[in-house]
Amino acid sequence: MTVMNTQICPLCGNDHCKQRDQNHHRPFFECDHCALVFVPTEFHLSPDEEKAIYDYHENDPADAGYRNFLQRLTIPLIDRLPKGARGIDVGCGPGPALAAIMIEAGFSCSNYDPFFAPNKQLLKAHYDFVTATEVVEHFCHPADGFAQLFSLVKPGGVLGLMTKTIPELQRFSDWHYTRDLTHVSFYAPRTLGYIANQYHCELEILRSDVAILTRR
Repeated sequence: MTVMNTQICPLCGNDHCKQRDQNHHRPFFECDHCALVFVPTEFHLSPDEEKAIYDYHENDPADAGYRNFLQRLTIPLIDRLPKGARGIDVGCGPGPALAAIMIEAGFSCSNYDPFFAPNKQLLKAHYDFVTATEVVEHFCHPADGFAQLFSLVKPGGVLGLMTKTIPELQRFSDWHYTRDLTHVSFYAPRTLGYIANQYHCELEILRSDVAILTRR
């Protein structure tokens, strides 16, 4: 498959993104404006191919290791929320563990997932907190994906993200995160800063895979 020398960034619209690297026959392009690294759409999996991979995920809400992983986000998130806050976990997957953690902590939390919990009525409401854990790297169209996430967040509310930010690498294609064929959008700290600016948020990058954006 022939690949264009330049691509349009699916987050900020910059039309002079150049190829950074390649693996598994997938090229990776980098935006010099917002620093997003992305796979062109012609190399994305179909929805059926994606779901076949997600069906193998074992995200058991009772699994202590998985809950510990999610607590990288839930612990600082809980510290920032008022009593009785209402939220939604977007992209909860087949094992909605994060909502269980938040409910145990005294909050209400719904689950939405286009494959496993596709109740679109939940996307018409507004929430004190929205979480997306290991989700945004799957966004085929990140501009649309973040627009939807922020449409759910009340003024003063928070969006909690878990996604691995791009480390300093000699070869991007050597990064293990790029080997998952469902991962098509990769974010640098500067990318998260761009998103925060677009949506008038305060950005806190708490670790290399956790960020909280608070709407002003």
